[in-house]
Amino acid sequence: MSVAPPGYVPPSHPEAPGSRPELPDGARAAAVWKPWTAWAALLLGFAGALAGARALGIAASAGGASLDDPPGWVNIAATAVQDLSLIAGAVFFARLPGRARAEDFGLRATAVGRGIGLAIVCVVAFFLFTLVWVLITGAHEPATKLLDELHVRESTLSVIAVAALVCVVAPFAEEFVFRGYFFTAMRGWRGMGPAAVVTGIAFGAIHLGSTSVVFLVPLAFFGFALCILYDRTGSLYPGIAAHAVNNAIAFGSSEHWGWQIPVVAAGSLALIAAAGLTISRLQPASPSSG
Repeated sequence: MSVAPPGYVPPSHPEAPGSRPELPDGARAAAVWKPWTAWAALLLGFAGALAGARALGIAASAGGASLDDPPGWVNIAATAVQDLSLIAGAVFFARLPGRARAEDFGLRATAVGRGIGLAIVCVVAFFLFTLVWVLITGAHEPATKLLDELHVRESTLSVIAVAALVCVVAPFAEEFVFRGYFFTAMRGWRGMGPAAVVTGIAFGAIHLGSTSVVFLVPLAFFGFALCILYDRTGSLYPGIAAHAVNNAIAFGSSEHWGWQIPVVAAGSLALIAAAGLTISRLQPASPSSG
């Protein structure tokens, strides 16, 4: 697992000796991003997603496809548009008070060993919580293959496309929006604890329709745990990595895979590391870095 991409060097910031790695950029963002904009960003993102899905459906219909049963490529594209729309909503409101940098959203490095260790703790805690929840409720997720849900024909290209969407794009987008923006903005309301709880609930709620209602509670717990992970590391990368590994396991299990699961997980982490390295090279230097 690679949490901080090799060569990803964060801007230098003066910190008090012994302080935990919560950088001044995160504190600045929490101070200027108003709590109400967290909800507004989600609404704007979902409005964009609905508009994009509608446009894709019309395009597919013009090509002879059914709007009631769209082809797989439409479902894949609509999901990607939803992720991009949510990111756009967060960026729009983040920029209202002024310039917003990637590091304001948590796209910065952290101590690799600490990040890996806490990410593992986060994933294990989620699995244990889910196990206990299943034992208490007796709930079982329907054995439906994700590719079938998306109406995607099983081919090498389609499997790669769905795997990239589920295990790379979705973890990056959801962590950027929910931890990087929503949680950060909500911290200006009542502090870290209440913000993590509210963010976790919102994170679970957005999965309504894509999973059984009874499993929204474990997902809300996962969203809460990812907030704690972000708060403790000061970086989104451990959370993106944990999210990607979880999604790889869930996707692979739905397809009844074996050895393919660690391959998909490793490939997803490699792509996320490459994206992080690219972001670090593209973002302008922080004024405080000299």
